[in-house]
Order: sequence, then structure tokens, then C-alpha cells
Amino acid sequence: MTLLTLLTATDTQLALAQTIRRKRKQLKLSRQVLAERSTVPAATIKKFETSGQISLRQFLLLWQCVDRLDKVMALTQEPAATPRTIAEVLR
Repeated sequence: MTLLTLLTATDTQLALAQTIRRKRKQLKLSRQVLAERSTVPAATIKKFETSGQISLRQFLLLWQCVDRLDKVMALTQEPAATPRTIAEVLR
């Protein structure tokens, strides 16, 4: 089942890039320090923060330096079924 959305892949990429940037700044990490901690080159971090372009592996390496990977893993879990009737709610 495909759900209708106005978001594009590019919108999502840029939002993820801005989130990494915001978290990096909250932690007071320069791109160079984040590069050293994550093993992702500083130039790649700059490109990601400005364009949203990065490999999934490099994104995960950055994410684990600024937040918990279990938040990303949660995206792989199926949500609990939402009750569709009152009878299902009462069960």
C-alpha cells in the first residue's frame, strides 16, 4: 500500500543533513572533529550538510557520533496495528 505524501526524497535528505548539522553544533563539534570521530572525511560532511548527498554507511557513521543508532533501527520495525473498530479497541 502506497501512502500519499508531499515529501520528496530530496526533502528528506536535506532534513537529515540539517539534523546532523544541528546535533553536531549542539555538541559543539567542528566538522573536522566529527570527521575524526566518525571516519567520514570533513569534505564529505560539508557536502552532506549542504546538499544532502551521502552514502547510507557514512550517514550511519555520522549519526552514531551525534545520536543513538537505535533511533534509526526503529525505522525498520513494523508499527503496532491500529485498531479499526470499537470492538478491537475493547479487546
